[in-house]
Amino acid sequence: MMTGTQLRAARALLSIDQRTLAGMAGVSVPTIQRMEASGGIVRGVVESLMRVVAALDRAGVELIGDGAPSGAGGRGVRLKAGGRPRPFLQAGGDVDDRA
Repeated sequence: MMTGTQLRAARALLSIDQRTLAGMAGVSVPTIQRMEASGGIVRGVVESLMRVVAALDRAGVELIGDGAPSGAGGRGVRLKAGGRPRPFLQAGGDVDDRA
């Protein structure tokens, strides 16, 4: 599970906009907008949520749930071990390795 705040934070870690994340996940921009506007846990079509989570995972972002090992023990996002996000494919299929 993920919150809208976590989703916005994950995009910030990757320095990407909503359109780029939508392209990475194969969902629409309005879907990303609705997810990010969620006040708590993101709700919606399970397949869309799974696509977004998988896209973030491929890009190197780890979602931290309540009770998961972390410094403060709360929700959040962090880059996976190695500390550098992986390049991702933009909507047109071009590799973006700005990080």
